Order: sequence, then structure tokens, then C-alpha cells
Amino acid sequence: MSRLNTSLFLTALSTLSLSVLAQTQTVNVYTYDSFTSDWGAGPKVKKAFETHFPQCQVNFTAFGDSGTMFNRLRLEGKKTKADVVVGLDNYNQEEAEKSGLFAPHKVDLAKLSLPIEWKHQIFLPYDFGQFAFIYDKAKVQQPPKSLKELVERDDLNVIYQDPRTSSVGRGLLIWMNHVYSENDVAQAWQKLAKHTVTVGKGWSDTYGAFLKGEADLVLSYHTSPLYHLVFEQKDQYLATEFAEGGVLQIETAARVAQHDNACADHFVAFLLHPEAQTHLVKNNVMLPVIDASIEPHFDALKATQMHTKVIDTSNVNATQLKKWLAVWQTTLTK
Repeated sequence: MSRLNTSLFLTALSTLSLSVLAQTQTVNVYTYDSFTSDWGAGPKVKKAFETHFPQCQVNFTAFGDSGTMFNRLRLEGKKTKADVVVGLDNYNQEEAEKSGLFAPHKVDLAKLSLPIEWKHQIFLPYDFGQFAFIYDKAKVQQPPKSLKELVERDDLNVIYQDPRTSSVGRGLLIWMNHVYSENDVAQAWQKLAKHTVTVGKGWSDTYGAFLKGEADLVLSYHTSPLYHLVFEQKDQYLATEFAEGGVLQIETAARVAQHDNACADHFVAFLLHPEAQTHLVKNNVMLPVIDASIEPHFDALKATQMHTKVIDTSNVNATQLKKWLAVWQTTLTK
């Protein structure tokens, strides 16, 4: 090839490369750190998404928890670089919506399969689960049958998470205030405190303490035993079944209104793709939000959970949560 032809070829190649790069669009995703960890769903969802949409590139920014993530977003306001937020749940979406930072998604909600009807046009569910206390059946032969029994049973030591820093702990806060009246809940917290080993900052350290044998029960998810069964072939861990029903957590994704980003729209919609759902379910150890075959044990639990009694928490709002949290803090500091 002559020098002239070589020069023309390299110029053409350079122009083509710049054209391809110009078509590539970055999706900045704010989320929580366990989602982006090596064992989390994030890296697998990112890889699958970029395979389906090669013109899009996902960039994760991880925070210690969803609360910290949302506070950072509010602080940045219209100057935020985030295109998508992954990890807000059904109990902080009211406050998130009032911020005005999010835009409606473009996903058909008819695709969803949840225990409750979902109509929200801003926050799109990507997995769900019920809170439950987990125990080792070899150590606890007579598990409590209700939350009230758990509170009263001082022969059972428990661990749960701080509702100020953990969405799981916030689940117990909601649970307690639906089972107990406003006049009785403080006394119930006091009774529970008498046989609480520790109130941890987050799920990881508290669940780890439980596995080390530091408590009889730990607050987690109804899906937690599936991790041990499917990935460790251990069947001794079970979830409590409470007569009054459990509290549902639905994790969601949302588009940030500030940026017009087609790849961000694709990413949010992709979270409902069967391939993404498989990664989300197995790595988050939660349940799918669409009708899809993921894994026999998860599929069986999903079928059961679709008809399991859940407490109606649709009217829980930010004002109530702050009030309930204040009662919990005051009670534990007495």
C-alpha cells in the first residue's frame, strides 16, 4: 500500500472510530455498594445490557446504602451526573417523588407480576421480597408464629438492623407499628430490647453475626434460606411464618429528569428483561417482578409469595416514619 493510500486509510479509520465513539452514550447509575460488588447483580446486569445495547456504556457510582445515595442526589440537584437511580424502595418513593428529580419511565406496567397492584409511573420495580426472621431449625425447634410472640419470647435472642441506616431495619419499624397500637408500641420495643443481642448498622454485619451463632433469629428476608439451599446446599435455615402477615419490600429503579438519555431509558426497561431478572434474583436473593422461570426453588417461592398474606403498608408516609423512628430512639435510650 502506498504512503498516500495508507494515509487515506488511517484517516478513514480514525473518522470511523470517532463516529462510533460519538454514538456511544454513557448511563451513569447511582446505586448501593452491594449491588456493584463482585458478588452483586450489578456487574452481570451491566455486561448483559451492554451486549444487547453496544452503543450504551454503564457507569456505576456506589454508596453505602440507598439513603446515602438519595441524600447525595438531592444535594447535587440539577447538577447531578446521575441518569438512573437503582435501589430506592416502596417506602422512600414518596419523599423521592416530592424532590422533583425523577421523570416517568417508558415501561409497560402490564409486564409486572407482583403480590400487589403497581401503578406508579416513575419508580419501576425490579425485585421484591418479604421481611422475615431467619433461624436455624437445628437450634430453634419452636419458632415464633407471630411478631407479638417473638417480642414476648425472652427465651429467643434476636438481632435486627438500625432503621435509621438500614432498609431492613426500617421494615421492622413499619411491621411493629402495624401490629401494635400507638399506645403499645413503645412497650413492645422495650420488651424486644431485653432479648436483643445487638442492633446493627446494616444487613451484612448482622446476618454475619447470626451465622456465627450470636443469636437465635436475625431480621432478613423470606428469600434468605434460598441462598443457603441453592448456593451452599444447606437446608437448616428457615424463615418465620407470622400469622399477621409480613411486610413487603419492592426495590425500584428511576430515571433522573435532568438528562435526556436514550440509553438510560433502555437500561431501566432492560431491568425487566428475563436475562436481567435472572441476575437480579440470584445475586440479590430476591424474587422476580415478571413471570419468568429463574430457578426451581426461586420459582416455587415466587408462586407461594404471590398469595401469601402481607400487611397493607400502602398508606405509610414519610411523616409517620419519622414519628415511629423517634419513638424507637426514645425507647432504646431510656
